[in-house]
Order: sequence, then C-alpha cells, then structure tokens
Amino acid sequence: MYPDDKLLKRIEFLRQQMAEVATEKGYTHIDSIELSQELDQLLNLYETMKKIEQNR
Repeated sequence: MYPDDKLLKRIEFLRQQMAEVATEKGYTHIDSIELSQELDQLLNLYETMKKIEQNR
C-alpha cells in the first residue's frame, strides 16, 4: 500500500468519526473540534503531497 493510500483511508475514517461525534455531541464539542483539527492537518498534508508529486 502506498503512503497516500494510508493517508486517504485515515482521512475517510476521520471524516466518518467527526460526523458521528458531531451528530451525537454537537459541532462545538471538544471531541468534534479535535477530530476536525486532525482532519484538517491530514488534508493539508495530502494537498502538499499532491503538489510535490505534480512538480516532479
């Protein structure tokens, strides 16, 4: 498995987790916010990886 495959699987997992937590606890609950922040970081990393790959 390529590193970006693992990254995409983690991103999708976090999306699902965040949606579940936000539905149960609310979008402003600390658990929702923490998941959102981790998801943001991984999405930024993925975008950076794509840009680097395009420039090769």
